[in-house]
Amino acid sequence: MLCSSAVLLTASACGSGDDSSASGGDENTITWWHNSNNEPGKGYYEQVAADFEDANPGVEVEVVAMAHEDMVDKLAAAFQSGDVPDVYMERGGGELGDHVEAGLVRDISEAASEEIDKLNPGTLAGWQVDDKTYALPFSVGVVGFWYNTELFEQAGITEPPATMEELATTVEQLKAAGITPLSVGAGDKWPAAHYWYYTALRACSEDVLTDAVSSLDFSDPCFVEAGEALATFIETEPFNPGFLTTPAQEGATSASGLLATGQVAMELAGHWEPGVMQGLTDNGEGLGDKTGWFPFPAIEGGEGDPEAALGGGDAWAVAQEAPDASVDLVKYLLSDEVQQGFAENDMGLPTNPAAADSVTDPALAELLEVRDTAPFVQLYFDTAFGTSVGNAMNDAVALLFAGQATPEEIVEQTQEAADREK
Repeated sequence: MLCSSAVLLTASACGSGDDSSASGGDENTITWWHNSNNEPGKGYYEQVAADFEDANPGVEVEVVAMAHEDMVDKLAAAFQSGDVPDVYMERGGGELGDHVEAGLVRDISEAASEEIDKLNPGTLAGWQVDDKTYALPFSVGVVGFWYNTELFEQAGITEPPATMEELATTVEQLKAAGITPLSVGAGDKWPAAHYWYYTALRACSEDVLTDAVSSLDFSDPCFVEAGEALATFIETEPFNPGFLTTPAQEGATSASGLLATGQVAMELAGHWEPGVMQGLTDNGEGLGDKTGWFPFPAIEGGEGDPEAALGGGDAWAVAQEAPDASVDLVKYLLSDEVQQGFAENDMGLPTNPAAADSVTDPALAELLEVRDTAPFVQLYFDTAFGTSVGNAMNDAVALLFAGQATPEEIVEQTQEAADREK
Protein backbone atom coordinates (compact mmCIF):
# COMPACT_ATOMS: atom_id res chain seq x y z
CA MET A 1 0.00 0.00 0.00
CA LEU A 2 2.02 2.66 1.25
CA CYS A 3 9.15 3.83 1.29
CA SER A 4 9.31 5.89 4.50
CA SER A 5 11.11 6.33 7.74
CA ALA A 6 9.88 7.05 11.19
CA VAL A 7 12.67 7.25 13.70
CA LEU A 8 15.22 5.18 11.79
CA LEU A 9 14.65 3.71 8.35
CA THR A 10 16.75 0.69 7.51
CA ALA A 11 18.39 1.38 4.19
CA SER A 12 17.16 -1.84 2.60
CA ALA A 13 13.63 -0.50 2.46
CA CYS A 14 14.80 2.07 -0.09
CA GLY A 15 17.11 -0.24 -2.00
CA SER A 16 20.48 0.04 -0.25
CA GLY A 17 22.21 -1.06 2.89
CA ASP A 18 22.20 -4.28 4.87
CA ASP A 19 18.93 -5.81 6.04
CA SER A 20 20.42 -9.01 7.44
CA SER A 21 18.56 -8.68 10.72
CA ALA A 22 14.88 -7.97 11.13
CA SER A 23 14.87 -7.88 14.93
CA GLY A 24 16.27 -5.01 16.95
CA GLY A 25 18.89 -7.11 18.67
CA ASP A 26 18.56 -5.71 22.22
CA GLU A 27 15.92 -5.07 24.88
CA ASN A 28 15.83 -1.31 24.23
CA THR A 29 15.35 -1.38 20.46
CA ILE A 30 12.09 -2.26 18.70
CA THR A 31 11.92 -2.91 14.97
CA TRP A 32 8.53 -1.99 13.48
CA TRP A 33 7.62 -2.90 9.92
CA HIS A 34 4.64 -1.36 8.12
CA ASN A 35 3.51 -0.43 4.61
CA SER A 36 2.47 3.22 4.98
CA ASN A 37 5.25 4.58 2.78
CA ASN A 38 3.19 7.42 1.25
CA GLU A 39 1.78 10.53 2.85
CA PRO A 40 -0.18 11.09 5.00
CA GLY A 41 0.50 7.70 6.60
CA LYS A 42 4.26 8.06 6.35
CA GLY A 43 4.44 11.24 8.39
CA TYR A 44 1.77 10.14 10.81
CA TYR A 45 3.58 6.96 11.80
CA GLU A 46 6.83 8.93 12.13
CA GLN A 47 5.11 11.07 14.74
CA VAL A 48 3.54 8.05 16.48
CA ALA A 49 6.97 6.42 16.83
CA ALA A 50 8.49 9.63 18.15
CA ASP A 51 5.68 10.08 20.68
CA PHE A 52 6.14 6.51 21.91
CA GLU A 53 9.87 7.08 22.39
CA ASP A 54 9.18 10.27 24.35
CA ALA A 55 6.82 8.36 26.64
CA ASN A 56 9.29 5.48 27.06
CA PRO A 57 12.77 6.95 27.74
CA GLY A 58 15.59 4.66 26.64
CA VAL A 59 13.47 2.81 24.08
CA GLU A 60 14.34 3.28 20.43
CA VAL A 61 11.96 2.42 17.59
CA GLU A 62 13.52 1.43 14.28
CA VAL A 63 10.80 1.78 11.68
CA VAL A 64 10.97 0.10 8.30
CA ALA A 65 8.26 1.38 5.97
CA MET A 66 8.01 -0.06 2.49
CA ALA A 67 5.68 -0.72 -0.39
CA HIS A 68 3.12 -3.39 0.39
CA GLU A 69 4.47 -6.06 -1.97
CA ASP A 70 8.04 -5.50 -0.73
CA MET A 71 6.83 -5.89 2.83
CA VAL A 72 4.98 -9.13 2.05
CA ASP A 73 8.08 -10.60 0.40
CA LYS A 74 10.38 -9.51 3.22
CA LEU A 75 8.04 -10.86 5.88
CA ALA A 76 7.88 -14.22 4.10
CA ALA A 77 11.70 -14.35 4.08
CA ALA A 78 11.82 -13.30 7.74
CA PHE A 79 9.49 -16.12 8.78
CA GLN A 80 11.54 -18.60 6.76
CA SER A 81 14.73 -17.51 8.54
CA GLY A 82 13.12 -17.12 11.96
CA ASP A 83 14.45 -13.56 12.24
CA VAL A 84 11.10 -11.77 12.52
CA PRO A 85 10.71 -8.01 13.13
CA ASP A 86 9.59 -7.20 16.67
CA VAL A 87 6.32 -5.56 15.58
CA TYR A 88 4.85 -6.40 12.20
CA MET A 89 1.61 -6.55 10.24
CA GLU A 90 -0.13 -9.91 10.61
CA ARG A 91 -2.94 -10.83 8.21
CA GLY A 92 -4.46 -13.60 10.34
CA GLY A 93 -6.28 -16.74 9.26
CA GLY A 94 -4.27 -19.75 8.14
CA GLU A 95 -1.12 -17.68 7.84
CA LEU A 96 -1.29 -16.78 11.52
CA GLY A 97 -1.93 -20.42 12.37
CA ASP A 98 1.31 -21.37 10.63
CA HIS A 99 3.23 -18.70 12.54
CA VAL A 100 1.75 -19.81 15.87
CA GLU A 101 2.56 -23.45 15.15
CA ALA A 102 6.16 -22.46 14.39
CA GLY A 103 6.41 -20.58 17.70
CA LEU A 104 7.26 -17.27 16.04
CA VAL A 105 4.49 -14.99 17.35
CA ARG A 106 3.65 -14.03 20.92
CA ASP A 107 0.37 -14.68 22.72
CA ILE A 108 -0.74 -11.23 23.92
CA SER A 109 -4.10 -12.29 25.37
CA GLU A 110 -3.30 -11.19 28.91
CA ALA A 111 -0.85 -8.36 28.25
CA ALA A 112 -3.28 -6.58 25.92
CA SER A 113 -6.54 -7.61 27.61
CA GLU A 114 -7.83 -4.03 27.95
CA GLU A 115 -7.33 -3.33 24.25
CA ILE A 116 -8.87 -6.70 23.32
CA ASP A 117 -11.99 -5.92 25.34
CA LYS A 118 -12.61 -2.82 23.21
CA LEU A 119 -12.72 -4.73 19.93
CA ASN A 120 -15.68 -6.40 18.27
CA PRO A 121 -15.32 -10.17 18.89
CA GLY A 122 -16.14 -10.87 15.25
CA THR A 123 -13.40 -8.50 14.12
CA LEU A 124 -10.89 -10.02 16.53
CA ALA A 125 -11.62 -13.67 15.62
CA GLY A 126 -9.36 -13.70 12.57
CA TRP A 127 -6.33 -13.16 14.80
CA GLN A 128 -7.11 -15.77 17.43
CA VAL A 129 -5.97 -19.38 17.59
CA ASP A 130 -7.46 -21.76 20.18
CA ASP A 131 -9.09 -18.79 21.94
CA LYS A 132 -5.76 -17.01 22.34
CA THR A 133 -5.12 -13.62 20.76
CA TYR A 134 -1.88 -13.18 18.82
CA ALA A 135 -2.41 -9.78 17.19
CA LEU A 136 -4.55 -6.65 17.53
CA PRO A 137 -6.40 -5.73 14.31
CA PHE A 138 -6.06 -2.01 13.64
CA SER A 139 -7.77 -1.75 10.26
CA VAL A 140 -10.45 -4.08 8.96
CA GLY A 141 -12.48 -3.36 5.90
CA VAL A 142 -14.19 -4.76 2.87
CA VAL A 143 -13.40 -4.94 -0.84
CA GLY A 144 -15.54 -3.34 -3.52
CA PHE A 145 -15.36 -1.26 -6.67
CA TRP A 146 -13.91 2.23 -6.33
CA TYR A 147 -14.92 4.40 -9.26
CA ASN A 148 -14.57 7.85 -10.76
CA THR A 149 -18.02 9.45 -10.57
CA GLU A 150 -17.08 12.05 -13.20
CA LEU A 151 -16.16 9.39 -15.76
CA PHE A 152 -19.38 7.51 -15.01
CA GLU A 153 -21.32 10.70 -15.72
CA GLN A 154 -19.43 11.20 -18.99
CA ALA A 155 -20.50 7.72 -20.05
CA GLY A 156 -24.13 8.38 -19.10
CA ILE A 157 -24.09 5.88 -16.23
CA THR A 158 -26.50 7.00 -13.54
CA GLU A 159 -26.50 3.98 -11.22
CA PRO A 160 -23.71 1.57 -10.21
CA PRO A 161 -24.30 -2.00 -11.46
CA ALA A 162 -26.00 -4.43 -9.07
CA THR A 163 -25.54 -7.66 -11.07
CA MET A 164 -22.75 -9.15 -13.15
CA GLU A 165 -24.88 -8.61 -16.25
CA GLU A 166 -25.23 -4.93 -15.36
CA LEU A 167 -21.47 -4.72 -14.73
CA ALA A 168 -20.85 -6.04 -18.25
CA THR A 169 -23.23 -3.38 -19.59
CA THR A 170 -21.37 -0.70 -17.62
CA VAL A 171 -18.12 -1.88 -19.22
CA GLU A 172 -19.62 -1.49 -22.70
CA GLN A 173 -20.97 1.98 -21.88
CA LEU A 174 -17.56 3.15 -20.70
CA LYS A 175 -15.85 1.71 -23.76
CA ALA A 176 -18.35 3.44 -26.01
CA ALA A 177 -17.40 6.73 -24.33
CA GLY A 178 -13.70 6.07 -24.98
CA ILE A 179 -12.97 5.30 -21.34
CA THR A 180 -10.98 2.29 -20.13
CA PRO A 181 -13.38 0.61 -17.68
CA LEU A 182 -11.12 -1.12 -15.18
CA SER A 183 -7.56 -1.42 -13.94
CA VAL A 184 -6.26 -4.56 -12.24
CA GLY A 185 -2.79 -5.20 -10.84
CA ALA A 186 -2.62 -8.77 -12.13
CA GLY A 187 1.17 -8.58 -12.07
CA ASP A 188 0.89 -8.99 -8.29
CA LYS A 189 -1.70 -11.79 -8.69
CA TRP A 190 -3.79 -11.11 -5.56
CA PRO A 191 -5.77 -8.23 -7.11
CA ALA A 192 -6.87 -10.59 -9.90
CA ALA A 193 -7.56 -13.34 -7.36
CA HIS A 194 -9.96 -11.02 -5.52
CA TYR A 195 -12.30 -11.30 -8.48
CA TRP A 196 -12.52 -15.09 -8.06
CA TYR A 197 -12.84 -14.76 -4.29
CA TYR A 198 -15.84 -12.51 -4.82
CA THR A 199 -17.52 -14.61 -7.50
CA ALA A 200 -17.13 -17.58 -5.14
CA LEU A 201 -18.67 -15.51 -2.34
CA ARG A 202 -21.64 -14.78 -4.59
CA ALA A 203 -21.92 -18.33 -6.01
CA CYS A 204 -21.36 -20.32 -2.78
CA SER A 205 -23.35 -20.28 0.43
CA GLU A 206 -21.80 -19.17 3.71
CA ASP A 207 -21.97 -22.76 4.97
CA VAL A 208 -19.98 -24.05 1.99
CA LEU A 209 -17.29 -21.43 2.41
CA THR A 210 -17.06 -21.85 6.17
CA ASP A 211 -16.74 -25.61 5.77
CA ALA A 212 -14.04 -25.22 3.11
CA VAL A 213 -11.86 -23.24 5.51
CA SER A 214 -11.75 -26.15 7.95
CA SER A 215 -12.08 -29.12 5.59
CA LEU A 216 -10.08 -27.75 2.63
CA ASP A 217 -12.69 -29.40 0.41
CA PHE A 218 -13.47 -27.55 -2.82
CA SER A 219 -15.72 -30.19 -4.40
CA ASP A 220 -18.92 -28.12 -4.29
CA PRO A 221 -19.83 -27.15 -7.88
CA CYS A 222 -20.24 -23.51 -6.83
CA PHE A 223 -16.46 -23.06 -7.01
CA VAL A 224 -16.42 -23.95 -10.70
CA GLU A 225 -19.50 -21.76 -11.21
CA ALA A 226 -17.56 -18.87 -9.70
CA GLY A 227 -14.79 -19.36 -12.24
CA GLU A 228 -17.30 -19.54 -15.07
CA ALA A 229 -18.87 -16.23 -14.03
CA LEU A 230 -15.43 -14.64 -13.88
CA ALA A 231 -14.35 -16.08 -17.24
CA THR A 232 -17.49 -14.66 -18.84
CA PHE A 233 -16.69 -11.23 -17.44
CA ILE A 234 -13.05 -11.37 -18.57
CA GLU A 235 -14.33 -12.00 -22.11
CA THR A 236 -15.76 -8.45 -22.10
CA GLU A 237 -12.11 -7.22 -22.13
CA PRO A 238 -12.67 -4.65 -19.38
CA PHE A 239 -9.10 -4.12 -18.20
CA ASN A 240 -6.28 -1.66 -18.89
CA PRO A 241 -3.71 -2.52 -21.58
CA GLY A 242 -0.91 -4.65 -20.12
CA PHE A 243 -2.96 -5.59 -17.07
CA LEU A 244 -1.22 -8.97 -16.74
CA THR A 245 2.03 -7.22 -15.74
CA THR A 246 0.53 -4.13 -14.04
CA PRO A 247 1.54 -3.76 -10.36
CA ALA A 248 -1.14 -3.23 -7.76
CA GLN A 249 -0.14 -0.03 -5.97
CA GLU A 250 3.40 1.09 -6.80
CA GLY A 251 3.65 4.22 -8.95
CA ALA A 252 1.41 6.17 -11.28
CA THR A 253 1.18 3.29 -13.77
CA SER A 254 -0.04 0.83 -11.14
CA ALA A 255 -3.68 -0.19 -11.01
CA SER A 256 -4.28 2.28 -8.18
CA GLY A 257 -2.31 4.97 -10.00
CA LEU A 258 -4.38 4.58 -13.16
CA LEU A 259 -7.59 5.11 -11.17
CA ALA A 260 -6.13 7.99 -9.15
CA THR A 261 -5.06 9.87 -12.30
CA GLY A 262 -8.32 9.39 -14.18
CA GLN A 263 -7.01 6.93 -16.77
CA VAL A 264 -9.57 4.24 -15.88
CA ALA A 265 -13.04 4.41 -14.40
CA MET A 266 -12.96 1.63 -11.78
CA GLU A 267 -10.80 -0.69 -9.70
CA LEU A 268 -11.71 -3.56 -7.39
CA ALA A 269 -9.82 -2.81 -4.19
CA GLY A 270 -10.09 -2.66 -0.43
CA HIS A 271 -10.52 0.03 2.18
CA TRP A 272 -6.92 1.15 1.73
CA GLU A 273 -7.56 2.58 -1.74
CA PRO A 274 -8.30 6.26 -0.88
CA GLY A 275 -5.08 6.49 1.13
CA VAL A 276 -3.05 4.79 -1.60
CA MET A 277 -4.47 7.07 -4.29
CA GLN A 278 -3.63 10.16 -2.23
CA GLY A 279 0.03 9.13 -2.32
CA LEU A 280 -0.04 8.63 -6.09
CA THR A 281 -1.32 12.06 -7.13
CA ASP A 282 0.63 15.34 -7.22
CA ASN A 283 -1.96 17.18 -5.15
CA GLY A 284 -2.17 14.41 -2.56
CA GLU A 285 -5.94 14.19 -2.90
CA GLY A 286 -6.44 11.08 -5.01
CA LEU A 287 -9.87 11.23 -6.65
CA GLY A 288 -11.15 13.60 -3.99
CA ASP A 289 -14.83 14.39 -4.36
CA LYS A 290 -14.99 12.25 -7.51
CA THR A 291 -14.63 9.09 -5.40
CA GLY A 292 -17.45 6.56 -5.56
CA TRP A 293 -17.85 3.02 -4.25
CA PHE A 294 -20.21 0.12 -4.88
CA PRO A 295 -20.28 -3.53 -3.71
CA PHE A 296 -19.37 -6.48 -5.90
CA PRO A 297 -22.46 -7.37 -7.98
CA ALA A 298 -24.68 -10.39 -7.50
CA ILE A 299 -24.49 -13.51 -9.67
CA GLU A 300 -27.73 -14.79 -11.15
CA GLY A 301 -28.65 -18.06 -9.45
CA GLY A 302 -25.83 -17.76 -6.93
CA GLU A 303 -26.33 -19.23 -3.46
CA GLY A 304 -24.29 -16.56 -1.70
CA ASP A 305 -25.88 -13.65 0.12
CA PRO A 306 -25.54 -10.56 -2.15
CA GLU A 307 -24.97 -8.46 0.97
CA ALA A 308 -22.01 -10.60 2.12
CA ALA A 309 -18.61 -8.96 1.80
CA LEU A 310 -15.06 -10.01 1.10
CA GLY A 311 -12.73 -8.41 3.57
CA GLY A 312 -10.04 -8.63 6.12
CA GLY A 313 -7.40 -6.34 7.37
CA ASP A 314 -4.17 -5.90 9.21
CA ALA A 315 -3.19 -6.40 12.81
CA TRP A 316 -0.13 -5.56 14.85
CA ALA A 317 1.64 -8.67 16.11
CA VAL A 318 4.69 -9.17 18.29
CA ALA A 319 7.45 -11.67 17.51
CA GLN A 320 8.02 -14.33 20.16
CA GLU A 321 11.57 -13.14 20.90
CA ALA A 322 10.78 -9.40 20.77
CA PRO A 323 11.53 -7.07 23.70
CA ASP A 324 8.61 -6.71 26.13
CA ALA A 325 8.34 -3.03 25.19
CA SER A 326 7.10 -4.22 21.79
CA VAL A 327 3.81 -5.21 23.40
CA ASP A 328 3.52 -1.70 24.82
CA LEU A 329 4.01 -0.28 21.33
CA VAL A 330 1.25 -2.48 19.91
CA LYS A 331 -1.09 -1.45 22.71
CA TYR A 332 -0.29 2.20 22.01
CA LEU A 333 -1.06 1.69 18.32
CA LEU A 334 -4.59 0.57 19.32
CA SER A 335 -5.11 3.48 21.71
CA ASP A 336 -7.98 5.91 21.20
CA GLU A 337 -5.54 8.69 20.29
CA VAL A 338 -3.57 6.79 17.64
CA GLN A 339 -6.64 5.14 16.10
CA GLN A 340 -8.41 8.50 15.89
CA GLY A 341 -5.42 9.99 14.05
CA PHE A 342 -5.32 6.94 11.81
CA ALA A 343 -8.95 7.55 10.88
CA GLU A 344 -8.55 11.31 10.42
CA ASN A 345 -5.73 10.68 7.95
CA ASP A 346 -7.94 8.31 5.91
CA MET A 347 -5.44 5.47 6.39
CA GLY A 348 -8.08 2.77 6.72
CA LEU A 349 -11.05 1.66 8.75
CA PRO A 350 -10.22 1.74 12.48
CA THR A 351 -11.28 -1.07 14.77
CA ASN A 352 -11.31 0.88 18.03
CA PRO A 353 -14.91 2.09 18.41
CA ALA A 354 -13.64 5.37 19.85
CA ALA A 355 -12.29 6.26 16.39
CA ALA A 356 -15.46 5.59 14.39
CA ASP A 357 -16.54 9.25 14.40
CA SER A 358 -13.06 10.31 13.26
CA VAL A 359 -13.50 8.78 9.80
CA THR A 360 -13.83 11.92 7.68
CA ASP A 361 -13.79 10.52 4.16
CA PRO A 362 -17.44 9.91 3.15
CA ALA A 363 -16.51 6.84 1.09
CA LEU A 364 -14.66 5.27 4.02
CA ALA A 365 -17.50 6.13 6.37
CA GLU A 366 -19.80 4.24 4.00
CA LEU A 367 -17.48 1.23 4.10
CA LEU A 368 -17.45 1.32 7.89
CA GLU A 369 -21.22 0.92 7.82
CA VAL A 370 -21.03 -1.85 5.21
CA ARG A 371 -18.46 -3.71 7.32
CA ASP A 372 -20.47 -3.45 10.51
CA THR A 373 -23.82 -4.42 8.95
CA ALA A 374 -22.74 -7.18 6.53
CA PRO A 375 -24.37 -10.52 7.37
CA PHE A 376 -21.12 -12.31 6.58
CA VAL A 377 -17.57 -11.07 5.96
CA GLN A 378 -15.39 -13.65 4.24
CA LEU A 379 -11.69 -13.32 5.06
CA TYR A 380 -9.50 -13.09 1.95
CA PHE A 381 -9.13 -16.64 0.68
CA ASP A 382 -5.33 -16.62 0.47
CA THR A 383 -5.29 -15.59 4.13
CA ALA A 384 -8.09 -17.88 5.30
CA PHE A 385 -6.69 -21.02 3.65
CA GLY A 386 -3.04 -20.37 4.47
CA THR A 387 0.00 -19.60 2.35
CA SER A 388 0.39 -22.85 0.38
CA VAL A 389 -3.25 -23.20 -0.65
CA GLY A 390 -3.68 -19.46 -1.13
CA ASN A 391 -0.63 -19.16 -3.41
CA ALA A 392 -1.80 -22.08 -5.55
CA MET A 393 -5.23 -20.50 -5.81
CA ASN A 394 -3.84 -17.09 -6.76
CA ASP A 395 -1.50 -18.62 -9.37
CA ALA A 396 -4.38 -20.48 -10.99
CA VAL A 397 -6.63 -17.40 -11.09
CA ALA A 398 -3.80 -15.39 -12.70
CA LEU A 399 -3.62 -18.05 -15.41
CA LEU A 400 -7.37 -17.71 -15.99
CA PHE A 401 -6.91 -13.98 -16.52
CA ALA A 402 -4.16 -14.80 -19.03
CA GLY A 403 -6.42 -17.25 -20.87
CA GLN A 404 -4.22 -20.17 -19.84
CA ALA A 405 -6.49 -21.94 -17.33
CA THR A 406 -10.11 -23.00 -17.08
CA PRO A 407 -12.52 -22.58 -14.15
CA GLU A 408 -12.14 -26.30 -13.49
CA GLU A 409 -8.34 -26.00 -13.35
CA ILE A 410 -8.55 -23.30 -10.66
CA VAL A 411 -10.40 -25.74 -8.44
CA GLU A 412 -8.13 -28.66 -9.37
CA GLN A 413 -4.92 -26.79 -8.58
CA THR A 414 -6.38 -25.42 -5.35
CA GLN A 415 -7.56 -28.86 -4.26
CA GLU A 416 -4.18 -30.43 -5.03
CA ALA A 417 -2.46 -27.86 -2.82
CA ALA A 418 -5.08 -28.39 -0.11
CA ASP A 419 -4.61 -32.17 -0.22
CA ARG A 420 -0.90 -31.71 0.39
CA GLU A 421 -1.78 -29.78 3.55
CA LYS A 422 -4.05 -32.48 4.99
